[in-house]
Amino acid sequence: QVHLVESGGGLVQAGGSLRLSCAVSGHAFGSYVMGWFRQAPGEERELVAVISRNGGSLFHADSVKGRFTISRDNAKSTLYLQMNSLKPEDTAVYYCAAASSALTPIATMEFEYDYWGQGTQVTVSS
Repeated sequence: QVHLVESGGGLVQAGGSLRLSCAVSGHAFGSYVMGWFRQAPGEERELVAVISRNGGSLFHADSVKGRFTISRDNAKSTLYLQMNSLKPEDTAVYYCAAASSALTPIATMEFEYDYWGQGTQVTVSS
């Protein structure tokens, strides 16, 4: 079984920064397409960013483009999300997810992701 553990969430003022991390168990991290999703209260979960297996291809949702950056360290089996210029509307639970069988370098659909973390809360105050 693959376990994903997020960390780095917290309370920050608007305009501030946070860096989320996601540690993945096992030895197959480099074979997973990895993504960050978020879910705000009363809202559906949405895709934030995706990174290909070797880190060569990235996707960022329009709502975070230019402010958030996804990255990965395959040697450390860890996924990151650097979040800058945070806004109150970024407040949500952030989840990392792994897609083990994605047919394309970037997986943008939730059903493509097999493994999920428990989530970490990010709260941005105005």
